[in-house]
Order: sequence, then C-alpha cells, then structure tokens
Amino acid sequence: MAILMQGLVLLVAGMGIVYLFLSLLVWVMTRSAAIIPRFNHILPDEEPKKRSRPANPAARHAHHDDTAIAVALAAIAARAA
Repeated sequence: MAILMQGLVLLVAGMGIVYLFLSLLVWVMTRSAAIIPRFNHILPDEEPKKRSRPANPAARHAHHDDTAIAVALAAIAARAA
C-alpha cells in the first residue's frame, strides 16, 4: 500500500509541475505578445513579396491535362500489351 501512495504522490507532484510550467509559459507568451509590438519599430517585419501570376491561367492547367492524358494512354498501352 505504501508503494501505491508513493506512486500517487509522484503522479500529483509531476502533474502539478507540468501544470505550473504550462501556466507560466502561457503567462509569459501573453505578456510578450503585449510588450513586443511596442519595439517593432526597431526591427520591422519585411513586406511580403507578391507572387507573380502567369499571363494565361488556362495555359497553366493545360500542362496538367496533358500529363493526365499521357498517364491514361500509358496505362491503356500497358494493359493491352
């Protein structure tokens, strides 16, 4: 029975330490999220780069269609052989 009590004490102590650590982590992250934007002027974020789009969206999908047709024809040829 003593071993069972020791196991229970270890369980409660371990879970308590984990709970305290996670609570501290949430508190620190919340505080830093409030403080860091004040200093954003020192090292500002870079502007996101804009993606270049192809001139013809239909041409972009034509390649995928050709690939699908080639795969289908290869499967038919392999099945017929």
